[in-house]
Amino acid sequence: MDLLWKEKRAREAFLALEDGTVFNGYSVGYPGDQPGEVVFNTGMTGYQEIASDPSYAGQMVCLTAPEIGNYGCCGSFMESRTCFLRGLITHEINEPSNYRSEKSLAQFLYEHQIPAISGVDTRSLTLHLRQKGSMKGYLHVESSPLTAPEAVALAKEWRGLDNQDYVQEVSTPQKYQWNREGKFKVFAYDFGIKYNILRRMAAYDMQVTVVPATTPAEILLQENPHGVLLSNGPADPSALPYAVENIRKLLGKVPLMGICLGHQLLGLACGAKCSRLKFGHHGCNHPVKNLLTNQVEITSQNHNYALTDLPEELALTHINLNDHTIEGVRHKFLPAFSVQYHPEGAPGPHDADRLFDEFIHLMEQ
Repeated sequence: MDLLWKEKRAREAFLALEDGTVFNGYSVGYPGDQPGEVVFNTGMTGYQEIASDPSYAGQMVCLTAPEIGNYGCCGSFMESRTCFLRGLITHEINEPSNYRSEKSLAQFLYEHQIPAISGVDTRSLTLHLRQKGSMKGYLHVESSPLTAPEAVALAKEWRGLDNQDYVQEVSTPQKYQWNREGKFKVFAYDFGIKYNILRRMAAYDMQVTVVPATTPAEILLQENPHGVLLSNGPADPSALPYAVENIRKLLGKVPLMGICLGHQLLGLACGAKCSRLKFGHHGCNHPVKNLLTNQVEITSQNHNYALTDLPEELALTHINLNDHTIEGVRHKFLPAFSVQYHPEGAPGPHDADRLFDEFIHLMEQ
């Protein structure tokens, strides 16, 4: 059950970063300490979609908007079967006032066993992460005693995200059919897929079957699909050699579309390299230039890594206008393309929704 506000404010909590910096506040979520990588998200709304995005597995998210929780939480806003993030960091969580609200954000976090801290100077924390980069942290919200130096030591000892396969924690354990109607038979690899990707695929006349991340390519090819989608997901793409190998087996045999982690995996399968960004891209307002049309799209993004050193067979199609990182590629000879951002935009704009049309065009050809 949700706790009374005065009780929540009485439960002091703090976030300790690996560099020794400590941010104080009070607990508003589940009473359980957690380590995690601390990142910030610049979205003004969409906190439930952010909390239920599997790509945040292993991470604690600082929301830069100062007032969070105003419209509550609703079951139809979920982007996966549960929440996989390690914690939520806010300046202020409010009681909801919205006719669609089913529960408060504090109650939602409690029910999903996600620790959270409010009362934090999130502007200061965000500036710190921009200057120093994403870093490991330890969120202390339990009533048991723990000193800040002890929490800093626990943050340093945590395994982190690099070279770790968090996809196994979020992927579906068995395949399932999302919808049974559609002109195009498509399989979607679940590396941490968001529900709105599946909703948009169904809206574009695709009959979608979701399969576990480790499903061999041979099994998919036996079903003669029209296309295969490589989904978003958490953490380090270099820790997923099985996925890269399966994509290599699919290349040229079936049209491929990659989103976020799927974009990075497609690049690795073609011979590109992947490197970690200083503080990643997390938010709903990232400008991306489409080099094929010379248009600018405002996009939703959530990733810590980016492709570099493209091989000859991959053409650069999109760039990020903030830092000029690679945002999209297309294979020059085979039916395959990918984007680093989220065309389904949940939360976020739908400027890039037409990319699903491009996927259909490849399958029609």
